[in-house]
Amino acid sequence: MRVLGIETSCDETAAAVVERDSDGHGRILSNVVLSQIADHAPYGGVVPEIAARAHVEVLDRLISQALHEAHMTLEEVDAVAATAGPGLIGGLIVGLMTGKAIAMAAHKPFYAINHLEGHALTPRLTDQIDFPYLLLLVSGGHTQMVLVKGLGNYERLGTTIDDALGEAFDKTAKLLGLPYPGGPEVEKAALSGDASRFTLPRPLKGEERLDFSFSGLKTAVRQLATTLEPLSQTDVNDICAAFQTAVADTLDDRVARSLARFRSTFPDVKEPALVVAGGVAANKVLRAGLQRLCAVNGFRFIAPPMALCTDNAAMIAWAGAERANETTADSLDIAPRSRWPLDMQSAPLIGAGRRGAKA
Repeated sequence: MRVLGIETSCDETAAAVVERDSDGHGRILSNVVLSQIADHAPYGGVVPEIAARAHVEVLDRLISQALHEAHMTLEEVDAVAATAGPGLIGGLIVGLMTGKAIAMAAHKPFYAINHLEGHALTPRLTDQIDFPYLLLLVSGGHTQMVLVKGLGNYERLGTTIDDALGEAFDKTAKLLGLPYPGGPEVEKAALSGDASRFTLPRPLKGEERLDFSFSGLKTAVRQLATTLEPLSQTDVNDICAAFQTAVADTLDDRVARSLARFRSTFPDVKEPALVVAGGVAANKVLRAGLQRLCAVNGFRFIAPPMALCTDNAAMIAWAGAERANETTADSLDIAPRSRWPLDMQSAPLIGAGRRGAKA
């Protein structure tokens, strides 16, 4: 099964071809990603209209490049998959309509993919991991802890009740005068900072619930920065170090409780695994802390390669290949969804991927 994947949910335009063999093993034949960071940097964040226009301008070329790098023609592709949500509605429309048009013209089955499911299934492509496993999804738009029980079978253990972690990093960077994208800049500044100089809150630490909260931490950073104005470079570095340490401590507490929940839910799983995906997974300090936590608790730590942690089309193509192995194709009248939770049963919270959610 060879699937052409298309991803346009935010500010990366991507196309890929992925192969799944009869034993369930995957191979990436091509994976082309074009970032729009330079287009959005002057505004300090992603501008939806600019993102959608950029997708329109380059998507056809990227699809052609993905097929060329895979040494395939469109006729040799078995199916087409495109992100249908969640994400920025303008970008979703571009990718979804393009995918449906290609599928119709080439007489190929079409699969509308949940972007979050793409992240959730990536470790089955990279590490051949079996169900069930635990997923920590940390990105600019999502912070969730999810039980991945099987294809299409997901249980959300916890989610952010306010800001996503990536959003908290970006907003912290912006109020400290650091350039966009903020996450890598905060991490870079923290390397030269003294984390012990300032004490910042650890939201929800110690609570039994498995949700996350970062709004209060972000507010504490803003109040601290206002008190210290004008900020020196040393002040900025120390605040970033204190912020990153607070995030790491919070994640350790939240994730440790989730590992215990997984153990109690699946006591017969001999080699339990924690999968970390999303752009924030690139942070070396957070990544190292989670690795230590897994080692202490007897969990296998899995983080896909950086290129597959951030938004990409290989994960969308792979999710399409997994779906094609077990389900029928989607109708071409399927519509894009700006909000689309993995777990449709849990009560809606901000960050859960459901429109109009309230904490």
